[in-house]
Amino acid sequence: MSKAPAVVEVTAHDVQGPGVVACPNPKMPLWSNHPRVFIDVTHGEGKCPYCGTEYKLKAGEVVGGHH
Repeated sequence: MSKAPAVVEVTAHDVQGPGVVACPNPKMPLWSNHPRVFIDVTHGEGKCPYCGTEYKLKAGEVVGGHH
């Protein structure tokens, strides 16, 4: 039975460059590493194509200076 993918809430502070977060993230165990990919969260959420981890902006967080 496969485990449900993790959901990681991120803040604007976690976002790098043009509205992306890196996966695997620093809190993931070393054994679960895969090639680093950047997940676009400018629309509120994004999903890693390797491990299925979902990254969601915390409620009220704004990325990219759009208010």
